[in-house]
Amino acid sequence: MADSPELFGKGQRALIKIEGMSCNDCEHHIKTALEEAGVNEIEASWKKGEARFTWTAGVSDSALKDAVRAAGYRPGEISVQKHTSNQKLQENTLAKSVKTENTYNKESHTDYDLIIIGAGSAAFAGAIKASEAGYHVAVVEKSTIGGTCVNIGCIPSKALLRAGEAYWQYGHHPIEGISTSTGSIDLGAVVAQKDALVADLRKAKYTDLIADYGFEVIRGAARFTDPHTIEVNGDSISARVFIIATGASPAIPPIPGLSDTDYLTSTTALDLKDVPNRLAVIGANAIGLELGQFFQHVGSSVTFIDIADRIAPFEEPEVSAVLSQVITDQGGSVYVGAQVLKVNQAKDHIDIYISVAGKQVVIPVDKVLVATGRRPNTEELDLASAGIETGVTGAIAVDSRLRTTNSRVFAAGDVTGAPQFVYVSAYEGVLAVDNALLDAGREIDLRGLPRVTFTLPQIASAGITESQARKSGRDIVVSVLPLSAVPRALVNHDTAGLVKLVADAATRQLLGASIISENAGEIIQSAVLAIRHNITVDELADTFYPYLTMAESIKLAAQSFDRDVSKLSCCAA
Repeated sequence: MADSPELFGKGQRALIKIEGMSCNDCEHHIKTALEEAGVNEIEASWKKGEARFTWTAGVSDSALKDAVRAAGYRPGEISVQKHTSNQKLQENTLAKSVKTENTYNKESHTDYDLIIIGAGSAAFAGAIKASEAGYHVAVVEKSTIGGTCVNIGCIPSKALLRAGEAYWQYGHHPIEGISTSTGSIDLGAVVAQKDALVADLRKAKYTDLIADYGFEVIRGAARFTDPHTIEVNGDSISARVFIIATGASPAIPPIPGLSDTDYLTSTTALDLKDVPNRLAVIGANAIGLELGQFFQHVGSSVTFIDIADRIAPFEEPEVSAVLSQVITDQGGSVYVGAQVLKVNQAKDHIDIYISVAGKQVVIPVDKVLVATGRRPNTEELDLASAGIETGVTGAIAVDSRLRTTNSRVFAAGDVTGAPQFVYVSAYEGVLAVDNALLDAGREIDLRGLPRVTFTLPQIASAGITESQARKSGRDIVVSVLPLSAVPRALVNHDTAGLVKLVADAATRQLLGASIISENAGEIIQSAVLAIRHNITVDELADTFYPYLTMAESIKLAAQSFDRDVSKLSCCAA
């Protein structure tokens, strides 16, 4: 942030981000340095990596940053708080803390520093960030607080998947000498437990935070009426800046006859109270695979259909092959390279007509789950009135700093077409606030972004695939390690899986990792850190990994670039 006279008036409260503090002594050093630079009322926190202080007239941000550097630390952004004194900020925060979900009152609220449209993970992350910085924030939501993840996405689906895994494994474990069995499943009870968990987490992670941070919630649907105004429930509301975080919803393909059936989506499938005898899943990417395998585990005969040449089409082909074999071994059916021609509602079942390998196949089922992706929620916003452009899918066009074609409006999360993970949405919500209100100039950085598909076994990936690396023209080396080479998998009597690493041939830096195994989502984190910090496969091979863990598979895969790990003794370096 360049020096700007209006920012440095006497008595203004501000915050500076600081890297390198690691203990209480560091806080003391920073306080001393900032005091000598000419500011006062300093509060430093090494855990938060920041210091708060009160400006005194004539002190520039460059002088403060120089003082931090001279003390041996790395200064980051400086942001000025909205209020002019600690007391006013504390009084404002206290007054807001008694508010809950308010309905907009035109007579008492006419303007905001920030309005966020949507109330999911991106919105709440941004609202918390802006409120902590002292800004006057409102969140507009027409439906349930919490967005996709807690209500109809991550939380409820993984709760069901865990139940399905337990039910399946009790009846299909590989241990000799132990006899187990499963009775009938009460899907209604499972769903009720899921719903209770969702309600608890929605309260703890969303609605309770409204009072904790003091931002306001305006109930209703928002639409833009001009570049700086929205209308909600007939009231016009303006703000200095806006963030659109309205998420996405299931996309339904125009398959003839589909609309005449009572098809399921990733939302409605979570509320079924009875297990369908036969289920077809149209779309075999993450959502379709997870939910389809859940119903397979609790007793459905499941058929997976995808137009791509393999299931999990965005993963490494070796990973897709393993999961396809697992699904068929568990009794499922897989059709790939298949086009759905039409869906016909018969008297007591549904017929799905597909074309595959030049032949027409008819698949009779009781239920159809459509899992062919999600579309950004932008249709009701009247974005054209605000000069905001979208792409062909309806995703809002943003630059690398999440600014739309309207300089006063930013967008974050699924509505931008970003990778649809809750942690990406939260990251973008904060980044949008940093750029919209704090002028941070931050750009999106998704290097090493992990993704997990919660099938059994799990799929986890980070970085780029072999195909992506080769298409970019890079000279690479590749390692593929079967789980039969991992001692933990042998002990578990479960060797269906593998680890694949992609590295730069010259630098040996890890570029990508893909895992299909038990706990793959936990294992992938070491690969994420390696990719983000330019760690080589040789360094991974030399790193300690605890023996008889699935995490050790990363070390073994790294070793296998140069050695035959099948000829190593246990724990061999």
